[in-house]
Amino acid sequence: MSEQAHAQAHATTGTYLRVAAILVMITIIEVGIFYVPTFQSVLVPVLLFLSAVKFTLVVMFYMHLKFDNRFFTFLFGGPLLLALAVVISLLFIFYGAVRLRTGM
Repeated sequence: MSEQAHAQAHATTGTYLRVAAILVMITIIEVGIFYVPTFQSVLVPVLLFLSAVKFTLVVMFYMHLKFDNRFFTFLFGGPLLLALAVVISLLFIFYGAVRLRTGM
């Protein structure tokens, strides 16, 4: 691939600044959700989702996976999905163990 085509394949400075602004907004939302008592019942799922969105944006743009081979996307996405499945499984296991212990 020529150097000019390679340079056009990557994002511009404006794109990086927009992504940074989105990441800041998501962080503000996360902090806001943590301090609002109404959201305490859905705190963990919402924060996990927002964290996954932030992870995806950082990996796609700042690690340049959006512009690289799809194999590298699989290399990052596969372990992320595996880790997410393990975390969710552990949450269900511990939640069930607490319910059994407390009799609820």
